Amino acid sequence: MTVKQTPKNVIGKGKAGPGRPKGVPNKQTALLKDAILMAATEAGGPEGIVGYLKQQASDNPQSFLPLLGKVLPLQLVGSGNDGEHIIAQRIELVGVRPSENG
Repeated sequence: MTVKQTPKNVIGKGKAGPGRPKGVPNKQTALLKDAILMAATEAGGPEGIVGYLKQQASDNPQSFLPLLGKVLPLQLVGSGNDGEHIIAQRIELVGVRPSENG
């Protein structure tokens, strides 16, 4: 990637370059994210990452539910029974009680 040299950005004159451009992820972060996704995909067997997430939802709801809360929309808009609009700005997930049967 070529960086445009400007009077404020004089490269090689004792000043550091502009650094990583805004929005470009750190290479190590991108590699770790890819590795995590690959591991989850392989752990899910034939169903891939969906199979892994289904298993985690069943085995570890206390960890899965907060994850689910992060991917749900922050604002839901719909119509009420009498035509009024309903706006939900907060969705709260509560823990799942262990079943009494086991």
